[in-house]
Amino acid sequence: MKIKDITHYIEELAPLAYAEDFDNVGLLVGNNHTEVTGVLVTLDTLEETVEEAIKENCNLIVSFHPIVFAGLKKFNGSNYVERVVMKAIQHNIAIYATHTALDNSFKGVSAKMCEVLQLKNKEVLIPQKNTIKKLTTYVPVEHAVALRMALHNAGAGEIGNYSDCSFNTQGIGTFKGNEHANPVVGTKHVLQETEEVQLHITFPKHTQNNVLATLFKEHPYEEVAYEIHTLENKHQHIGMGMVGELETPLATHDFLAYVKQHMNTACIRHSAPLTQKIKKVAVLGGSGSFAIGAAIAKGADAYITADFKYHEFYKAEGKILITDIGHYESEQFTKNLLVDYLKEKFRNFAIILSNKSTNPIYYS
Repeated sequence: MKIKDITHYIEELAPLAYAEDFDNVGLLVGNNHTEVTGVLVTLDTLEETVEEAIKENCNLIVSFHPIVFAGLKKFNGSNYVERVVMKAIQHNIAIYATHTALDNSFKGVSAKMCEVLQLKNKEVLIPQKNTIKKLTTYVPVEHAVALRMALHNAGAGEIGNYSDCSFNTQGIGTFKGNEHANPVVGTKHVLQETEEVQLHITFPKHTQNNVLATLFKEHPYEEVAYEIHTLENKHQHIGMGMVGELETPLATHDFLAYVKQHMNTACIRHSAPLTQKIKKVAVLGGSGSFAIGAAIAKGADAYITADFKYHEFYKAEGKILITDIGHYESEQFTKNLLVDYLKEKFRNFAIILSNKSTNPIYYS
């Protein structure tokens, strides 16, 4: 088994196309064609993580956070990032990071938080923009159904909770081939009029290469006319954070105790207690202060995330309970998610959950 076999499967869960622009995801160290001896899954890649990989005979580290975020201009071991990369290279250990690609996955970080907190009826908190594209092409009437079905099989035609979606308009297409043409319909140098279907079909942007490859393979014409546009529609299953509901509403005090227990944290920074009980809960792993407004707009009674600054707690304004449970604490179950996901596919292969805590923050 090669590294690309592992990473391609991870990207079915968290396509890299949905990572945020500022992020650095994918294979950061190593070669896609390297044979894998074992996979170590971790939240962060530190020197001790590489040591653990060596001990466990794992030559691929799957990390949530990328060890390389900005460009490296030198490798002299002057900081922990350089030392990690150097050690990984010295021991032929590859490093793959998924980060915000997994944050934006409907089955990713926030979904795991919802699972741990036993939240029901979950939906994306902030749908990502520019994730839906539309293909328009023109195909002879007799080939339209076969082409449409092939594009559906390639991942096109899904909108929200609906599949096999398309719009078809019938009309007359005209064309005239030159001396180098090899027309499927008609004759060179003769203007041809053909009954065609104008086919419109949407697809999520990460499937574009597959959709186009299918279009060119299945379309009967020598020259395929097509257009691709980005739509304003938001994908219901791609985006940051989630909102879900507790089975039973809880008062603020009971809710905080519930979060401490389920999220395995002994310390929560929070805004003023609410008078009403908490039913609807928004979650976002990692630094989520930017989404306070979205959580309020979704009607959430409480928002669980991390890394709030002092003045940001004022934004609660009695409308919502802001709870800062810590960056590591909010993402700690992500590596369990990845291990479980990989073991579904690679049952007889060494997929190891790192037993090292990489939390750099201590409480006294």
